[in-house]
Amino acid sequence: MNEHLDNLEPKAVFEQFKPILSIPRPSKKEDKMSAYLKQWGESHNLETIVDKVGNVIIRKPATKGMEDRKMVCLQSHMDMVCEKNSDKVFDFEKDAIETYVEDGWLKAKGTTLGADDGIGVATALAILASNDIPHPDLECLFTIDEETGLTGAFNLGNDVLKSRILINLDSEDEGEMFIGCAGGVDTLGYMPITMEPACQKAMPYLLHIKGLKGGHSGDDINKGLACANKLFTRIFWKLNTECKIKLCNIEGGNLRNAIAREAKVWFMVNPNDEQRMLQIVKEMTESMQFEFRTTESNLNITIEKTDRPQTMMTREDATRLLNCLYAIPHGVLAMSREIPNFVETSTNLASIKIKENEVHIVTSQRSSVESALEAAKTRVEACMLLGGCRVEHTDGYPGWTPNTDSEILDVVVKSYERLFGKKPIVRAIHAGLECGLIGKKYPGMDMISFGPTLRGVHSPDEKMDIHTLEMFWQHTLDILKNIPKK
Repeated sequence: MNEHLDNLEPKAVFEQFKPILSIPRPSKKEDKMSAYLKQWGESHNLETIVDKVGNVIIRKPATKGMEDRKMVCLQSHMDMVCEKNSDKVFDFEKDAIETYVEDGWLKAKGTTLGADDGIGVATALAILASNDIPHPDLECLFTIDEETGLTGAFNLGNDVLKSRILINLDSEDEGEMFIGCAGGVDTLGYMPITMEPACQKAMPYLLHIKGLKGGHSGDDINKGLACANKLFTRIFWKLNTECKIKLCNIEGGNLRNAIAREAKVWFMVNPNDEQRMLQIVKEMTESMQFEFRTTESNLNITIEKTDRPQTMMTREDATRLLNCLYAIPHGVLAMSREIPNFVETSTNLASIKIKENEVHIVTSQRSSVESALEAAKTRVEACMLLGGCRVEHTDGYPGWTPNTDSEILDVVVKSYERLFGKKPIVRAIHAGLECGLIGKKYPGMDMISFGPTLRGVHSPDEKMDIHTLEMFWQHTLDILKNIPKK
């Protein structure tokens, strides 16, 4: 499987990426990947450490003539976002990712590709495996559970790393060098509801929103993409006011850090209101398709009769839920006042599920300003409390404050200009990076993040520009040759 990767450049990176595609590595279930990295390091006779949570550190001495340079940490995360198209039969805990090449992009068949951040892992391994790449003393840090909780970075000991320069290999825009990131927190709402026996006279229907791009809830939040959870809320809020509908079940979105790309809502409608209901759905579908015509050309909303459910939500609870979901904000809350075109604060209405007698609402807030992050999470909490939810917040993670006087930044920028004859873009990113947590544990750590071009991350549309991977590889090797002396 994936033999076509053998013919792609840079060969050294794809040689390491190919086996990674066959190793299950969902967030919080990285044990097989952690074991693979341990075995890999030991088989190459390199110092290999596995910490208490499964992070792996592999060290390699400097090559001849580079012993006087500062030690460098290459950092990436081993887990991947596991998203698939609804019609794709695939088990992320067993099956290998199937890839193909189209128009210069590496893609996966109906699933996330896992280049975020498997390609960062593969790049580090390719450097460790080589005998002819000049580099200083190296330590490669592979963390667990970056995507759903930053568990690896949270639990990293503050005395494990020996280096004071860290290169994070987890960015997605070639030619852009990141020197800062947003902090974030998740706000979770648990709304108690009463389910009663389903009405035997009402007509059962399933509304399905699909075809959306989804994407990263940080890096893509300002791109005008639709959120499936917001779309179904708008539809059912109107249906609830004009027709006698009964909500039965909801499956909207999936992951906290992905913009919801699909949603399914099972409901029933009184026969007398059936035609009006169908008319409203048709009109709102057309309106939404026009509204998102430039960013979501494949938006598809279908409605079909389905099997009669056994239970339905009380009308009072359905109204309370829809009011709450309509009030919860989604998208950009504020743009930076200092950095042009940079999102300062945002929130994502990520997932809505009915589990027995409770609705679980998952949201995530991000901001590069601590007080604004606090205000955003409190705003979402207030909406949930008004809806009668029990509210919890995760511990959150810190941002990474930019350092424009960074020594490694100077090396990286000069290297890029020398190789490609143009200046890179230096900026902060609205997405969260592990650099924030690592920097907190290692004050004074000089850090930068960059990578090849990826698009559609956190969705089955994830793809990697192969040409930019070659540029990324050349750039990384040139940086290692030019690390400052101790």
